[in-house]
Amino acid sequence: MQIRKSAEDYLEAILILSQKGGAVRSVDIASMLNVSKPSVSHAMKLLREDGYIAMDRYGTVTLLDKGAEIANRIYERHNVLTQMLEYLGVSPDTAKADACKIEHDISTESFQKIKTHLLKKEI
Repeated sequence: MQIRKSAEDYLEAILILSQKGGAVRSVDIASMLNVSKPSVSHAMKLLREDGYIAMDRYGTVTLLDKGAEIANRIYERHNVLTQMLEYLGVSPDTAKADACKIEHDISTESFQKIKTHLLKKEI
């Protein structure tokens, strides 16, 4: 399943906002990602057309199955990579920013090895 980095960021933002509770709207996404409302509107249109999200008549955004699958994968990568970088001594803010960059490009194999290694360290 190939999707652009920016689309992954939007899906991840929708997931995070939905986990905080309440309805997710375009304005919430724009605020979280620090992008313009027109950019979010355009992205939501594309994600809706591709079957990643649904929007109701009130503008509430929800992830559909294939959007949730990608969002969960990216969010897991983000959390694991952040933990790994912090474990190595990177400051939390830098670790979070760097994880956001790496999460889109790291191979499945490398990510699984990092995840396995971190799980062993936590036990």
